Amino acid sequence: MAKFNMDPKKHPMPSQDPLVRNKNFKEVALGYSAETAVEEAKRCLNCKNQPCVAGCPVNVAIPEFIALVAEGKFEEAYQVIARTSSLPAVCGRVCPQETQCEGKCTRGIKGEPVGIGRLERFVADWHNSHATEAPAKPAPNGHKVAIVGSGPAGLTCAGDLAKLGYDVTVFEALHLAGGVLVYGIPEFRLPKAIVEKEVDNLKALGVKVMTDMVIGKVLTIDELKEEFGFEAVFLGTGAGLPRFMNIPGENAKGVFSANEYLTRSNLMKAYEPDSETPIYHGKKVAVVGGGNVAMDAARSAKRLGADVVYIVYRRSEAELPARREEVEHAKEEEIIFKLLTNPVEVLTDADDNVVGLRCIQMELGEPDASGRRRPIEKKGSEFNMDVDCVIMALGTSPNPLLKKTTASLETKPRGEIVADEHGKTSLDGVYAGGDAVTGAATVILAMGAGKTAAKAMDEYIRSKS
Repeated sequence: MAKFNMDPKKHPMPSQDPLVRNKNFKEVALGYSAETAVEEAKRCLNCKNQPCVAGCPVNVAIPEFIALVAEGKFEEAYQVIARTSSLPAVCGRVCPQETQCEGKCTRGIKGEPVGIGRLERFVADWHNSHATEAPAKPAPNGHKVAIVGSGPAGLTCAGDLAKLGYDVTVFEALHLAGGVLVYGIPEFRLPKAIVEKEVDNLKALGVKVMTDMVIGKVLTIDELKEEFGFEAVFLGTGAGLPRFMNIPGENAKGVFSANEYLTRSNLMKAYEPDSETPIYHGKKVAVVGGGNVAMDAARSAKRLGADVVYIVYRRSEAELPARREEVEHAKEEEIIFKLLTNPVEVLTDADDNVVGLRCIQMELGEPDASGRRRPIEKKGSEFNMDVDCVIMALGTSPNPLLKKTTASLETKPRGEIVADEHGKTSLDGVYAGGDAVTGAATVILAMGAGKTAAKAMDEYIRSKS
């Protein structure tokens, strides 16, 4: 093992200047150099009990891969990560490491944790730019499975089953594979070429991807099993149905869901000058919500030419659910935070165009069921914000299409699929995971669910053979 580096602080991530990057869609973080990666890796103590691994939903052998980085063995480090993660270049960019692996890091007790996510990103990027051989295709085991949805849950499930020799087909409703990775997360946080490369790695394992296939409409789950012979099916359809506030004026011209706004920009590249996909270029934009999606929408609006962009959130900064890094990046890019503020009406002109947002100030009371202090309206504190565009980033629910076409599939009132801890649903041989089960959550949790379901599907099929 290389000599330990006992610096209490992790190496900073090089990035674009905030006032330059808020005008372009190039990636904000520039990545570690090889020299920086080696020095950061030397901060790892290679703890015997490996608390970081326990904090990783896909159980990457973190100390093992970091030890290899410290020795400059980057390809070997990638192979260690690839044993349990199908999307390392993605995870290194968008995982909330601060609450997972890095949150458990021993170095974080008296200083900053090891930059595990930054090292994972470096290793994956190094592999993608240096590898010349496709991964070896496993020997087929004679069984075939279907994956519905090509987001992080579906891709992970597909990758794990392909490695076991299954004939895997992924059915994707949109025209590109990647799910939320391509339609939800902006280019400046996750370049789409990175997602495409990860999907290509899975195709090299033998995974087949069929796009423009809306399961529940083009084909039903029953047809996949009975007519096409898939022995098990995984549902990783995500949660793409937006929620709204149901306040007056919410149907006006210039009000969007964050889903539509980000899909037009990310998947359909409406930000490019020659794009045929239209997008509304508001000059004074209010984004309602405080999660990562709200930050993504606000930062995208700024890059699309808005003069001023507000985050409107009904609690205080301490309760913001977005990653701290995303909040700090938004502030650096001159996004204005209107906290303890809640919209009550979208103001419109005679032609139904947005001309303002009427809000009321809030104060925090006792904690609610989520553990966060409950926001309470301050009477008589209403005020108007001068805006011409409102983007609602209030969370999402699963699309109800599968339930409508599969009567025996048990779901919750908001549409989430009911599945046990192994991903098993109410239908024999049908498993589910990710946002379709939990509602909107993180990429890495969806990947963990896909991995769990793959194991259960393998056991199910082998038990019937």
